[in-house]
Amino acid sequence: MLRYSIKRILGVIPTLIIVVTFVFFFVRLIPGDPARLVAGEQATLQDVEAVREQLGLNKPIYVQYGRYVLGLLQGDLGMSLRTKRPVLTEVSARYWNTMALTLASLAWSTVIGIFLGVWSGKNRGKWQDFTGMTLAVSGISLPNFWVGFLLIMLFAVKLRWLPTTGAGSWKNLVLPSITLGAHIAAIIARFSRSSIIEVFKEDYIRTARAKGLKERTVTWGHAFRNSMISVVTVVGLQFGFLLGGSVVTEAVFAYPGLGSLLIESVNYRDYPAIQSLILIFSLQFIIINLIVDLLYAVLNPEIKLS
Repeated sequence: MLRYSIKRILGVIPTLIIVVTFVFFFVRLIPGDPARLVAGEQATLQDVEAVREQLGLNKPIYVQYGRYVLGLLQGDLGMSLRTKRPVLTEVSARYWNTMALTLASLAWSTVIGIFLGVWSGKNRGKWQDFTGMTLAVSGISLPNFWVGFLLIMLFAVKLRWLPTTGAGSWKNLVLPSITLGAHIAAIIARFSRSSIIEVFKEDYIRTARAKGLKERTVTWGHAFRNSMISVVTVVGLQFGFLLGGSVVTEAVFAYPGLGSLLIESVNYRDYPAIQSLILIFSLQFIIINLIVDLLYAVLNPEIKLS
């Protein structure tokens, strides 16, 4: 297990190098001159050039890249062009808001998705299967922003039960987490259903039933764990998607997270903030994929031997 873990961790390093390089050059393809935005609309050409020199944007691209990498190695994400504060400070102020929203969305969507998928797969071809998959297809098909607006109209405008903006209370998480997690729950339900159907075809399931075990024991005691390998992959990937893909949901609910910070940074051409946010989102995907690989070895010990 230790050798397998070390091999997977070392395999992450080349990916990190590629991601850092791609993020640096990709951000510079965004139209607009950040020096002009920082200097202001009334600034003269000399003022803009002075700002460009101050920010180091007049240096050759390879020099800018070298400074960027050196700063990352020292834990320095740069200075925000928009707020004139360290990017690390800006990100830290909002990171846990996004993390709280992500965990809340993933928690309920995983539980509901797995239960719905197992329920549908166990009753394949019956009304339970039809009902479960109808809900799943609906969750996949409906756009997040549309679901968000419906929830706002019902629970905030009509019933006045929940707030529509801000953070700081569990009530602020309810509507955004439902909006963000509906799509994820539907995907997990479909994968859980397919996986449990395949497991129910195995010989050991027939043997367990032949021994007279209760159907509940067969389903949750024997079939469930072995059907979870593919589901773990989906949950892990969706966790990464939730962390980095909450931009639309945060915009709908004016939620102060990393997604809304990214929109503000793009509008201002804030290179250091954009680079850092994209890098953080990418790094989260890489770490989550690594954790999923390690969970494979826990769920199925044969994997680490291959």
